[in-house]
Amino acid sequence: MGYDIKITPRSEREKLITDRLEQSTEDGDKIYEFRGDTYTPKVVSLDIATPVYRMENCRTFSAQQSEMSKDNLDRDFFDMGQELSTAQQAQHQILVKLSKEGASPIYDVLATDGQRESILITNTGVVVDGNRRLSAMRDLLRGKDGSIDSRYTHVRCAVLPPDTTLDEVDDIEADIQARPDTKLEYDWIGDARLIRRQVSKSDRTAKDVAKRLRRSKPDIENVLQALDEAELYLSEWIEKPGQYDLLSGDGRQIFGDIPKNIAKKDTALQNASRAIAWSLFENRDRVSGRVYNLNAAFGKLAPTVLDMLADQLELDDTETDEDSDYDGDFSIEIDADGDAPDYSKIIDALRHEETKDDAVTVLIDACETAIEMEKGRKSEKAALKALSQVNAKLTGIDVLTAGTITLPAMLKQIETIKAILEKIEAGVVKRQNGDADGNDAEGTEA
Repeated sequence: MGYDIKITPRSEREKLITDRLEQSTEDGDKIYEFRGDTYTPKVVSLDIATPVYRMENCRTFSAQQSEMSKDNLDRDFFDMGQELSTAQQAQHQILVKLSKEGASPIYDVLATDGQRESILITNTGVVVDGNRRLSAMRDLLRGKDGSIDSRYTHVRCAVLPPDTTLDEVDDIEADIQARPDTKLEYDWIGDARLIRRQVSKSDRTAKDVAKRLRRSKPDIENVLQALDEAELYLSEWIEKPGQYDLLSGDGRQIFGDIPKNIAKKDTALQNASRAIAWSLFENRDRVSGRVYNLNAAFGKLAPTVLDMLADQLELDDTETDEDSDYDGDFSIEIDADGDAPDYSKIIDALRHEETKDDAVTVLIDACETAIEMEKGRKSEKAALKALSQVNAKLTGIDVLTAGTITLPAMLKQIETIKAILEKIEAGVVKRQNGDADGNDAEGTEA
């Protein structure tokens, strides 16, 4: 039998907690960087039913989106459900599931040892740190036979000051996220939203947030760019704004890679490159291997991929806007350069239901072909690159500093190198003279 959430009215929770605080003699763990100093909260014991889950928990954000999508709930179901038993019950189920995940699940630890450290709550009983622990204790309260486990009837809670602001609660969550042992427990969307909330504060820069989260400034900036790109994909490409549950899998990687891959392109090519990337992500189940392996297809190889698409789909990529039946819904199309190719028909083919299936099939093939062609060009230059590297090393040899004992061995090496170079030279001359067998000269793999 699952745990049934029953909300204690906020005013009753606040009075109960205040009364317990007046009698408390137990100190909780120090909270660092709280109002420029450390704060030591008092600890109280509350009935397991008293605390309420915090809905603005970045760790549960993506799961909330999935729940709303699956059950067709209102988009503000969780945001407005802090004091509603229905939303709290749904949040409970999400948290119980999360408590059972990880290398050392919190659920298992609590089942074995009971509560070992206090959870952190506001003076109204909203859980700031310890939502998963609370959910696990509630789930463990009643055994399969219906018996009550007395270890879980009450929960020890450290209490924040009554004037703690929402911004301060957010900062505490950010500090908890920065701990090495908890950082990986966030999915990338939750992590990105926490960072955005931190950066959105008027007195903070990306550098400030990076320091707080113990991360680099470029990492913080890339996470924010990835979230921006992901939200653009949801709203402009698949027209499902806010449905973050659709961004799992390779989402963090591909949306984080898009900005740097399109940064130096003109507007038309940026839009078309985005269409390639978004199509690949949307159809990632049709890609052999990881979508990440096709990054170059919407990066430096995008023009090649687009040319292949236009040719194989029999589209004219140089038409004017007046000639195109593209409906203009892809609203990131800004002022395109007058002389730049018009990729609108390609974008249209990749986006619309009646054409996208065939277009995506062609796209994936074009991406893989372009990448293989690029690898072939690189391998053609491999021999020259190897010779250049050898040349650089030989130029750097200083005979005057060589030990006398090494000189005979050096002469043997020189003779061997001379022989190899003569064979390579003969092979090159034959190739230049049109001799098809020139590349079979012994030693050309040096």
